[in-house]
Amino acid sequence: MIGAFASRSISTDPKLLGDLTVSMLEGDRGVLRKEFAKLLEWLAEEPVPDVINLPNSLLISLARPLREALNRPVCCTLQGEDLFLDGLIEPYRSRALDLIRRQVADVDAFVAVSAFYVPVMAKLLGIPANRIAVAPLGINLTGYERRRRGGGVFRVGYFARLAPEKGLHVLAEAYQLFRRRVGSDAGSDPSTGRISLEAAGYLGRAQAPYLEDVKRGMASAGLAGELIYHGAVDRDGKLAFLRSLDVLSVPATYDEPKGVFLLEAMASGVPVVQPRRGAFTEIVEKTGGGVLVAPDDPAALAAGLYDLWRDRAKGEALGERGFHGVRAHYSIASSADRLLEVYESLIARPVSSAAQPLKAGIRSARQA
Repeated sequence: MIGAFASRSISTDPKLLGDLTVSMLEGDRGVLRKEFAKLLEWLAEEPVPDVINLPNSLLISLARPLREALNRPVCCTLQGEDLFLDGLIEPYRSRALDLIRRQVADVDAFVAVSAFYVPVMAKLLGIPANRIAVAPLGINLTGYERRRRGGGVFRVGYFARLAPEKGLHVLAEAYQLFRRRVGSDAGSDPSTGRISLEAAGYLGRAQAPYLEDVKRGMASAGLAGELIYHGAVDRDGKLAFLRSLDVLSVPATYDEPKGVFLLEAMASGVPVVQPRRGAFTEIVEKTGGGVLVAPDDPAALAAGLYDLWRDRAKGEALGERGFHGVRAHYSIASSADRLLEVYESLIARPVSSAAQPLKAGIRSARQA
């Protein structure tokens, strides 16, 4: 099943997964109770962990049976599931939120991947804000090098999944405004007008028409040859793509809680121009590696791009700050250190008196 989801042979569209989501959240009290019992039986033969970490709140139904069976604290990461939950159709959305809220008390601590996300999920899921720690995401910096200069082309980059919510269409519109302004300022030196919009990232079958719409918009502006889509790239391809850029922008139309693509660009010394929303604000302000503009405003985004095109020294300075800022605040090591602090604080607390020995937990699951 996991392999099928990973290969996209099963839809991950929340509009199609309402019933499955609710069934999972009902846990060992629903139609999946036998599967939960099998999981606990398998765990009986495995080493007991110090802490149990659930990767997102959609798996919160595992918290109580695992804590009771293993007598260990349970931590739950919050990292973007609000977008999935908001995409569920009714009555599944309301039912899913109700089930999660009812099980918040089964989790010993929650961890948000950005400070921005704490009040968002506290309100959505009914979690007391003081029960949510913050452990910013970090990236493995191996292989990230400063961007390559030169080549005579100013490359505006987009690196994310190609979908409307990620905002490629917003960037394309901003690029057209930016391009017209550059054209009027290029003067007699044609080299200053050599610019391209380059995108890379996964394109699902359902989003192919979306990319075609973006291409048609560029063509109607006379810029068809300036949009280059590199497809989905592997890690080496990603590193090479990022190093080739002069600026990166992923103007998401929602409040993104993670922004890993910003960290990856800055780790390569590439400055970013981003809407002031979601985790983008804290990442840019903490690293100093970019420019923040008004959200959902192609004209403001175009002005940010133009500023870095016109003032290359500013772009270089921002890129340098971002390069060092990511290493200071968003390395995988710093992220791991923060998570370890959360885990150690949980281990130091007594586990809930409701916890049962492992075998007793398995018997309870079998009887359900």
